Amino acid sequence: MKNIMRSLTAIAILTLISCGGKEEKKKDGIQIGQKPPATETPKEEPASNEKPSEMVDLTNKGIGPIKSLELPAEIDQAMAAKGMEVYKTKCMACHKPDKKFIGPAPTGIFERRTPEWIMNMILNPEDMTQNDPLAKALLVEFNGSPMANQNLTEEEARQVLEYFRTL
Repeated sequence: MKNIMRSLTAIAILTLISCGGKEEKKKDGIQIGQKPPATETPKEEPASNEKPSEMVDLTNKGIGPIKSLELPAEIDQAMAAKGMEVYKTKCMACHKPDKKFIGPAPTGIFERRTPEWIMNMILNPEDMTQNDPLAKALLVEFNGSPMANQNLTEEEARQVLEYFRTL
């Protein structure tokens, strides 16, 4: 009787060991008779590798209060000086005049953007980054760092714009 009990116990233990605890790893390769796994469709690549900060768009006026703005041929030096002060206190934490930092450099901005777009970006950064395609692309380029709304008045933003003309 002892031999039968030992045999049954041994069989039960062997059965438990052989049935459980062993994990099969899924192979990534295709087995004969299997269909390949469905893959995601590749995302469309942009037409060019040009960065949004380098793109030229002189038609977009942006989203905000500034609909039209005529700049005089002559730079108003007094206004530019005030704009430089506003820029130093409110903008320089993120924007260096001539190099990329947390945000893009304003040097040469008028070669790429309209004055209206620049003013609207200064005055209305939240709506711009949510609704303007170029501002959205810039947000992505600059690692999702949104431009802080400094709550500048239109006059202060215009002074900053005049300062940008001197760069």
